[in-house]
Amino acid sequence: MTKTADEKAIREIINDRSKALYAKNFDQLVAHGGHEFVSFDLDPPLARMGDAARDKKGIEGWFATWKGPIGWEVRDVTIHADDHLALAYGLGHITGTKVEGNDVDLWVRFTNGFRKEGGDWKQIHAHTSTPFYMDGSNRAALDLKP
Repeated sequence: MTKTADEKAIREIINDRSKALYAKNFDQLVAHGGHEFVSFDLDPPLARMGDAARDKKGIEGWFATWKGPIGWEVRDVTIHADDHLALAYGLGHITGTKVEGNDVDLWVRFTNGFRKEGGDWKQIHAHTSTPFYMDGSNRAALDLKP
């Protein structure tokens, strides 16, 4: 697979995960997960590894906290790929309405790691974060926009 084809395949995985979030489709969301998948997400705990990162009950429980689809737009995606490992990073925009009625409009940073397994790219690492104000308040900087 050429570098361009590798980058295209990785972008397709990123886009497929966006579609899975929108549709709240667990199977589609985890379809591209590799062995030893690890997730560092916004919610506790600090890390989820292996089966804990693919916890259907937990993920579907989170889906249920949203009224309607979950928007996930990616911007400024950069991909670096060699023959076996790849890294993608950029900005993510999550939007939607929670069941309590509050609207979510949040920009985050993301980094995804990929490894070729059986000739196909699989996601092995997902990290999503928000910056926080360094003024001693420990407040997440949820008001930032690109």
